[in-house]
Amino acid sequence: MESNLNLYYIFYTVAECRNISAAAKELYISQPAISKAISKLESNLDTTLFIRNSRGVSLTQEGEYLYKQVKHAFVCIRNGEDRIRKMNELGVGHITIGVSTTLCKFVLLPYLNEYIKKNPHIKIKICCQTSSETIAALENGSIDIGFIGLPEKIKGLGSTPLMEIHDTFVTTKNYLDHLKIREGVTEENLFDRAVFMMLNSENISRKYVEHYLSSRHMELSEIMEVGNMDLLIEFAKIDLGIACVIREFVQKELDSEELIEVSLEEAIPKRDVGFLYHQITLKDNPAVEGFISYIKEHLH
Repeated sequence: MESNLNLYYIFYTVAECRNISAAAKELYISQPAISKAISKLESNLDTTLFIRNSRGVSLTQEGEYLYKQVKHAFVCIRNGEDRIRKMNELGVGHITIGVSTTLCKFVLLPYLNEYIKKNPHIKIKICCQTSSETIAALENGSIDIGFIGLPEKIKGLGSTPLMEIHDTFVTTKNYLDHLKIREGVTEENLFDRAVFMMLNSENISRKYVEHYLSSRHMELSEIMEVGNMDLLIEFAKIDLGIACVIREFVQKELDSEELIEVSLEEAIPKRDVGFLYHQITLKDNPAVEGFISYIKEHLH
């Protein structure tokens, strides 16, 4: 723009009031200052915007056209200011969270439930995706927060651990009994003869467990890949094989002995799940900062 915003606001106010004296009172500036501003704007635009009359001023054809455009702009600005004011008063904001279906169901939902009750005006979008996709989305800025099994420290990203989880293998007593009868399987050759049900090979949990097995020179002879942990658990319940799951997600089944754990010489090391985010996001998005603060305050 050739003229600054203040000149246009003075023009807009005079056009609204159709009177320089009334506009001066509204703007808390002198009439000569208004006349000078209008003259400068007319000079910059090389046109006449107002015609004086006995009741004040009226817009020329050019002035009428400019007034309509400027009015729309200032209405948009005012609406934006009102929106921000309302957001601040109500705590309105937006958060986009990337999370796997499993972690969303078993861990995140209870926290979201309570948070939303206390912050009903925060808009939350959940992107259900793999942990690898979540990390990629964080890096390209398409989500604000990732909720995943926390990897080793990633440069530029902060983290807030939420809970510890333990990977384990579970099945039914029936499956093991039938395996012993049918194939003479013992604890010593179980990993060579049983069907093991795992998440797909790109899954971070799968990779973590496979690293553990590889470090102990253990190899699974038969693997059936399953799309999500809910299905792994359900397939294990119907004697389909041995499922690699997270113990915390099947604790009820273990307590009731609907499922049993397959013993290992050494337990798979525990790991953390939690939130991953850019530190700068906390500064730029008050809703994200508030959400992370809420989580930290309510950690069990």
